[in-house]
Formats: sequence, C-alpha cells, structure tokens
Amino acid sequence: HCNNTVWSYMMPFRKIIYMAVNNGLLQRDPFFAYSITKEETKRGFLTKEEITLLINGTFKKKSYELIRDLFIFCSYTGLSWTDMANLTEANLQTSFDGHLWLNTNRQKTGVETNIRLLDVAKHIIEKYDGMDKGDKLLPVPCYDNCKNSIKVIAKRCGIEKNVTWHVARHTYATTVCLSNDVPIETLSKMLGHRSIRTTQIYAKITAEKVSRDMEKLAQRIEQMESFICQAI
Repeated sequence: HCNNTVWSYMMPFRKIIYMAVNNGLLQRDPFFAYSITKEETKRGFLTKEEITLLINGTFKKKSYELIRDLFIFCSYTGLSWTDMANLTEANLQTSFDGHLWLNTNRQKTGVETNIRLLDVAKHIIEKYDGMDKGDKLLPVPCYDNCKNSIKVIAKRCGIEKNVTWHVARHTYATTVCLSNDVPIETLSKMLGHRSIRTTQIYAKITAEKVSRDMEKLAQRIEQMESFICQAI
C-alpha cells in the first residue's frame, strides 16, 4: 500500500489501541514508537484543451461514446461514479431560481449535495433519457467497465495523463469551477464536503486562473503604478 492508504488504515486502528489501553485490555501501546503522517498528493485533472480532445473523439464502439459522455457528465457535476450511478429522476428538481438542480446525498459521507445542472450535463441527461431499463437517470455500465474503458478512451483521444474516474471530479473542481471564479465555499457545498479543508486538497488553481487574476490586479492599480513609475 502507498503511504496515505496505510495512514488511512492506521488512524482508526490507533484509536482502537488507545481505547484498549485505557480500558486495561492492553498493558502498553504496541505502537508507542510508531508514527506516520499523511503525504500531500497531486490530484490530476483535465484542462480545457484535454476536455476538448475527449469531446472531439470518435469511437467505433457505441459503449465508448456512452462512457465518454458519462465521464464528461461527472466533469460538469462533480459527482463520483457511485453517486452518478445512483441518480434517479427524483434527484432532479427545479429550484426557486427556475433552474434544474441535482439534489442527492453522497454515498461516501452521507452529506447532502445540491448541484445546479450546467447545459452540458442537461444535454447528456436528455441524450440518454429513457435508455435505462430501471428507474436510474442514466444508463451506467458496471464500474470496472467504466474504469478500464475511460483509460483506453483517453489514450485514443491523445490524452497522456493517467485518467481515472475520480479525475472527472477533480476536473469539475479545478477547470470548471475554481478557474471560473466559483468561490471555494460554494464549491465545497456542491462537492458535498464537510469542510473547506477537504476542498482545498481536491482543487488546484490553474496557471490560467492566476494569470487572469494578475491581469485584473494590473488593471486596478494601473493609475497608481503609472504615478509611481513617473515619480521614480
């Protein structure tokens, strides 16, 4: 296992050990000298150019087109594969603002998440309307099929990154939302996070976003800079 997987297993296990020591079930902590810390990891995401490559891809297998579309759906809603697969018509609601929203609870954490549907996501829902035999919103193949196929699809579209399904969620956070000035507090709510600290781990500010913000700053202080440059 990688370091962070070991860390995630050890945290609850250490708590059990502490409880055992405190209740007299163990005389001493066998992990007294053991320590492990979580390492910061880079969360992969697709850029606008890579999303375009994915959308422009053509496939002989119809199943590849479906899985590509489902990946794009997650990239424009921030949903995990499991949460997307669990969606039903009941999760679609027109809110007070007149827009269509997805209201659901994340299976991983149970936290409620409300996501306004962007046009891309709405188009994909309409494209596959009524194609699932049950009451599901989208005809989602099994996870292993989606997981393995999206890697093949990405390579065929010229994307060199290791594209996992969770990359779609990171793409929503970074390329779709943060890079387009969505506040991190709003993003945290839509991703169904319990704290903004989790959102900060998922979302990275792109170079394009930094450049755009600096351009805004330069315009705002243009007169002050002109005065300073003339004075010195």
